[in-house]
Amino acid sequence: MDTNNWLKDLTYEEWVAVPISGARPSARYKQAAAVVDEKLYISGGSRNGRNLSDVQVFDLRNLVWSNLKLNLIADKDNESNLREVLPATSGHNMIRWGKKLLLLGGNLRDSSGKLMVHYIDLETSLYGVIETSGNVPLARVGQSATVVGSRVILFGGEDMSRKLLNDVHVLDLESMTWDVINTAQTPPAPRYDHAAAIHGDRYLLVFGGCSHSVFFNDLHILDLETMEWSLPQIQGDLASPRAGHAGVTINDRWFIVGGGDNKSGCLETLELNMSKLVWSVLTAVKPRNPLASEGLTVCSAMIDGEMYLVAFGGYNGKYSNEVFIMRPKPKDSSFPKIFQSPAAAAAAASVTAAYALTKAENLDFKQLDDINVKPSENDHPIEDVTVKIESFEKEKQVLELSLAEARAENSKLRGEIDEVNNTHAELSKELQSVQGQLVAERSRCFTLEAKIAELQKVLASTQSVEDEVQALRRQKSALDREMELASARRQSSGGVWQWLGGGEK
Repeated sequence: MDTNNWLKDLTYEEWVAVPISGARPSARYKQAAAVVDEKLYISGGSRNGRNLSDVQVFDLRNLVWSNLKLNLIADKDNESNLREVLPATSGHNMIRWGKKLLLLGGNLRDSSGKLMVHYIDLETSLYGVIETSGNVPLARVGQSATVVGSRVILFGGEDMSRKLLNDVHVLDLESMTWDVINTAQTPPAPRYDHAAAIHGDRYLLVFGGCSHSVFFNDLHILDLETMEWSLPQIQGDLASPRAGHAGVTINDRWFIVGGGDNKSGCLETLELNMSKLVWSVLTAVKPRNPLASEGLTVCSAMIDGEMYLVAFGGYNGKYSNEVFIMRPKPKDSSFPKIFQSPAAAAAAASVTAAYALTKAENLDFKQLDDINVKPSENDHPIEDVTVKIESFEKEKQVLELSLAEARAENSKLRGEIDEVNNTHAELSKELQSVQGQLVAERSRCFTLEAKIAELQKVLASTQSVEDEVQALRRQKSALDREMELASARRQSSGGVWQWLGGGEK
């Protein structure tokens, strides 16, 4: 099954369950995940208190699951000794580094007390342990591991004695050397099962998580140049406290999915504009949906030149093995909004620079030529300004191009504003029409109500007439009976007819 048409038909910013044919992996939560070359890799996780040791692969193109068979790297003493092996673990991190997947930390049975780094070679399907040096951090679960350049920033988690942590460690991926970072200002409270992201290759953002009794919804930022923590002011929608949520970034957008507080799952998918520090609710799912779970994973995937979000697993009273996909609405990152934005400042700077260069064009170039050949006081030629002028001309062309782009964007925004205004005008006309119809309907209702009142009066008078008719009928019936009785008495006594016939003899 090819996903081209199916993906292109997806509604923006709505989660959709992926139609999967064939076998699925075991349902689970607290697994690790990464996307490489249109394939979603899932490692480990937990189910019913038991850690899992498999690696499952979901082909985002063909929508089919498969199991990745791994081999342990050969020992030096016995290079041909390869066997399938992967330690069962949960609460770990998975990072892509070249053609390898690195697995950091997690709940390992054979942990030596120090955080271990395992790897999976995607080209050879070999699995092994990477020897690291330096200040190796304590073994832990529920930590965050975020890649910036060739470094991994490790924060927080819970060690094997269930002590909560808020320390910061850095792993140099080229030398595989650990270093502990001493930070300034107030760090986040010790926590685990939080989410972290990198913005601008300089700032580490930490959101949510929990202690053993408290769930957090705070956002902390660590400046990786000054190593200072800060707690910034956040705008927009309120992000509810949560832990076990998943996060992924696309440009300056940080998407937060799921999580919960051990009582209920978080229904909303959040988006943080990391440049403006504004939260917004992107969409929401119904209660008991697998996306409203703790311990789910979410990754970004590039398919046919378009970015998608892919979520898997989680637990909300029931373990999940569903795959969900979302098509984020693309944002114009080159010119965000022309007003109150860096683009506006750049456009203004372009205009100023272009104007300055235009004035420079009016210079007397004969004088400049004289300057070019005129020696200095030390008999050294003065720098040839013609080269600089050519450089200025090139800069001018670049600035004019930027200005043209800014103007085009401004024109585009004006068109959008006009379109919105037209739509508003049409809606206003439609509203006025509906209001007119409503007034007419109300007038008609009043007329009908008046007619009904008149008919009720007529009906009441009709009832009175019927009562009188019934009374007259009763009187007539009584009179008829009296006449019949009188007639019967006259017949029985002979009456006047007998007298007329001669009377008694």
